[in-house]
Amino acid sequence: MNEEQIEGKSIVLIDGVCHLCQGLVRFIIPRDPKGQFMFAPLQSEISQRLLDAGGLKSGQLSTVVLLEKGVYYTESAAVLRIARRLRFPYPAAYVFILVPRPLRNALYRLVARNRYRWFGRDEQCLLPTPENRRRFL
Repeated sequence: MNEEQIEGKSIVLIDGVCHLCQGLVRFIIPRDPKGQFMFAPLQSEISQRLLDAGGLKSGQLSTVVLLEKGVYYTESAAVLRIARRLRFPYPAAYVFILVPRPLRNALYRLVARNRYRWFGRDEQCLLPTPENRRRFL
């Protein structure tokens, strides 16, 4: 995939083996009929390049990363910014941006630390369906 194909798109980087993260992708796709979001597993080469370009250390990330107009968002900010761009009623969740970041991120980190135990994990990354393949980098 070249830069022209992702121009104007927002990129969501997820833990490709995490069931919760895979569920997030499955949640976003039908609620994003304009196809604004593209996806890649954090374990992929393209994610490594994007994270390096943004100055993020890929080996230490246990977060969703949203790359939007050249800005990198992580943790609760990434999730809330994604919700804001989905079909109604999900943009209403953006009101939680008013909760102080340390509180939002503490809850986010609690879930992130326990995601494999609570939701499970796969041995390999999520494989897109043929109809959704164009949404994956």
